[in-house]
Amino acid sequence: MIKIMSIFNDTKIAFADKSDAQLKKAYWMFKMIEQPSLTRLGSSILNFTVHNNFPFATGIVKNTLFEQFCGGETREESMKVVKQLFKRGVGSIFDYSIEGKEDEETFDAVCREIKDIVRFSLGNPAIPFIVFKPTAFGRIDIYEEIGKKAELTSSQKAEWERVVQRFDEVCRLCWENDKKVMVDAEETWMQDAADQLCEEMMEKYNKEKPIVWNTIQMYRTHRLEYMNEHLKRAREKGYFIGYKIVRGAYMEKERARAEEKNYPDPIQPTKEATDQNYNAGIDFVMENLDRVSTFFGTHNEKSSELVMDKMKARNLEHDNPHIYFGQLYGMSDNITFWLSDKGYNVAKYLPYGPVKDVVPYLTRRAQENTSVAGQTGRELGLIQKELQRRKSK
Repeated sequence: MIKIMSIFNDTKIAFADKSDAQLKKAYWMFKMIEQPSLTRLGSSILNFTVHNNFPFATGIVKNTLFEQFCGGETREESMKVVKQLFKRGVGSIFDYSIEGKEDEETFDAVCREIKDIVRFSLGNPAIPFIVFKPTAFGRIDIYEEIGKKAELTSSQKAEWERVVQRFDEVCRLCWENDKKVMVDAEETWMQDAADQLCEEMMEKYNKEKPIVWNTIQMYRTHRLEYMNEHLKRAREKGYFIGYKIVRGAYMEKERARAEEKNYPDPIQPTKEATDQNYNAGIDFVMENLDRVSTFFGTHNEKSSELVMDKMKARNLEHDNPHIYFGQLYGMSDNITFWLSDKGYNVAKYLPYGPVKDVVPYLTRRAQENTSVAGQTGRELGLIQKELQRRKSK
C-alpha cells in the first residue's frame, strides 16, 4: 500500500459518505485507469461504441466513469450530489461537459444552458460559481485567428461578434445577479483571444468586486509575467481580478503540436518547474489580495498546504472571501473534505450532461489521470487505507 505522508491523510473524513461497495468500485476503476495502454484502448472503444449507439455502451459508461466523475445527466438529477456535498460544507460548480461540437446551433444552446444554470443557482449558496469553456461559445479556429490578429473576412467578423455576445450575455447575467463566473483555459494557440475577452468582461463587470474570473495555467511559460502585466492594467482601469489558478491539462497535446509546427514548447520543461511556477502564483495572489481573488484549482497536497500556510502567516480567516480551493468531483476527496472540515472555502467541479455527450470529457479525464504522475496511485492508496481502517475497527 502507498504510504500517504500529508495532513490530508484522514480517510475517515475523506470517505465518510462512501459505502464499502462504493469504495471497492472506485478502487477497481482507478486500478483500470492506472494502465496507460488499457486507458487509451478503452477510451477509443467507449467513444466509438457510444457515438455509434451500441445499446450496451451507455449503461456501462453510466455505471462506471460517469458515476465516479459526474453528478447526473441533468441539473435536477445532480442536485442530490449538490445537497450531499453542501451538508459537509463543500460547494458545487455545475460543469456542462459537452465537448467536440463546433456548430452555431450548439454554441447557442450551450449559452442558453449556462444562463439557465445562473438562474437555477440563484439564492443557493451551495452553487458559488458558474463556469464555461471558451470553445463552448465558439470554434477554436476563430479564437486562434483573433489571437494572431489576423485579417478577418466579413463572415469571420460576424462569427467573432457572436462569440463576444455569448460571453457578454453570461457575464452580464452573473453581474446582475451577483454570481461569480469562471472561464476555463484551453489550448495555448487560442488562449490569447480568450484572455483578452476575459479582460474586457472584467473591465466591464468587475468594477466593484470580482464577478468574472479567468483561468491561468501555471504549467505554461510566461504566465506569471502575464499576471503581473494584467494587474497593472486592472489597477490603471480600476477593476478587480478573479483568477482560477491551475497547473494545466493539455501538456501532451501542447508538446506534440509545438514539435510538429516547430515553435518553442509553451510548457514548463519539468514537473518541478511547473510546481515552482504554481507556488510563485500563490505568492503573487497573497501579495495582491487588495485587487486579486483566486480559486486554487489543485489536487496537489503541497500546494494546498502552502496556500494555508500563507493565509496563516497573514492572519487571514479560513473563510476569507478572496480565497477558494477546488477539486474535481470524484477525485482528491481527502483534500476537499479536510479543507471543508476546517472551514475553508472549497468547491467541487461537478460535470453533468447526457451520457453520450459527456463521454469525450470522461475519456479525457481518465487519460489525464493516467498522465499525471502519482495521481491515480494516490487515489488507490487512500481507498486502500480507508478500507483497511474499516476492516480493523
